[in-house]
Amino acid sequence: MRYTEPNQPEEITVPGTEEQLRREVEDLKRQLREQKGLTHPAPHGAAHAPAKHWNPSAVTIWALFLGAIVLIVVAFFTGYIPLQKRNAAIGAQAQEYDQALPRVEVIEVGASSKVSELQLPGSIEAVTEAPILARADGYIRRRLVDIGDHVTAGQPLAEIEAPELDQQVLQAKANVTQAQAALDQALANETQGKANLELARVTAQRWGSLVTAGVVSKQDNDQYQAQYQSQIAGVNALEKAILAQRANIAAAEANVARLNEMQGYRIVKAPFAGVITLRNVDVGALVTTGSTMLYRVAQTGTLRTYVNVPQTNASSIHPGQTALVSVTNLPGRTFTGTVARTANSLDPSSRTLLVEVQVPNPDGALMPGMYAQVDFSNSRPNAPLLIPAEALMVRADGTQIAVVGPDSTVHLQTIVIGRDYGDRLEVLQGLKVGDRIIGNPDDNAREGVKVEAVDATEKPKAAAASRKPAK
Repeated sequence: MRYTEPNQPEEITVPGTEEQLRREVEDLKRQLREQKGLTHPAPHGAAHAPAKHWNPSAVTIWALFLGAIVLIVVAFFTGYIPLQKRNAAIGAQAQEYDQALPRVEVIEVGASSKVSELQLPGSIEAVTEAPILARADGYIRRRLVDIGDHVTAGQPLAEIEAPELDQQVLQAKANVTQAQAALDQALANETQGKANLELARVTAQRWGSLVTAGVVSKQDNDQYQAQYQSQIAGVNALEKAILAQRANIAAAEANVARLNEMQGYRIVKAPFAGVITLRNVDVGALVTTGSTMLYRVAQTGTLRTYVNVPQTNASSIHPGQTALVSVTNLPGRTFTGTVARTANSLDPSSRTLLVEVQVPNPDGALMPGMYAQVDFSNSRPNAPLLIPAEALMVRADGTQIAVVGPDSTVHLQTIVIGRDYGDRLEVLQGLKVGDRIIGNPDDNAREGVKVEAVDATEKPKAAAASRKPAK
């Protein structure tokens, strides 16, 4: 049996038995590996050598053991000792930190500004403003002014046509004439009564003389005496009637004067100088006495601004105080006013004091109904102290401040707060100028604690120095 290997020119004789065939295949594979450079060539027909195991000697083993021990010792001294030194340094720093005083930032208390700043919103209104109503019934015949017109006192504004009023005037004058005629009649009756009285007096006197002489009877004399007394009463009644007629004449004349005055109301006039802010009628409109509003006039030469001042600032406002008024539509311009009066009582619902500020308005720049800002800033001789709001501590003992004494000991001082500016507070009692307080107290702010005080103004400087580049 012959087998030819690819790419090999020579022929290989394969034995007939199975064992020989296997050996020949193994030899063929070994030759192929040797040709490819994988193994070293071996003699043809040589068997594979068994693998050799490393069997070190005792000296080699002891040398390796001693080398391992040396490496372990070197690694121990290289890592453990520096670790111990580091732990010792950390412990020393921790002990030093525990023994150090807590550092706190302190602020020196100073007085606030000598000028008290107070700005509040207000509403501008006219000092004098009045509605003009119709005083005569009729129709608007002419309208002489309109809204926005400036008028003077007594200037005609409108004319009312009132024909019924003219008829009433004629009737009232007729009543005066009638009353005058009745008075003349009463005077004539009085003259006649006085004449009858004189006749009755003479007759009664004569009959009295005759009775005394016994010529006539006493009964006849009594009759004439009674007639005389009756004439006296009649004359007195006529005099009373004359007084009544004169009173009627006075009433009729007063009615005529009233109607004439009402005729004067047909010309509607301005009660005072001002500006027309409202016109409610036009020509031909029917107006009724006392119910129809024709115009509204406001006096704008001087305006008043009403301001609600909070309770905390109410005591600083007094009549005669200067106030500056400004409006948003006139930026950069202020108007100097004066506190005219205050309500002298707080509103229970808002706890505010109503203040009236009068502002001259000669050029008419301000108008009633405007929203304004009123500045009540004024100088104060005793300016209160000022502290940051973060320094305040509200505890069960009250409102307190952590004060750092000259010996660096913390003392919790109770204070009385004034005005609140949001980020700042006014202190009325409990502190004095120059006291050092903790700006932002924490758990270290306790009574009697020793601290290391650091001026808060030095911290930004130190931070800036640390940021300066090195040369």
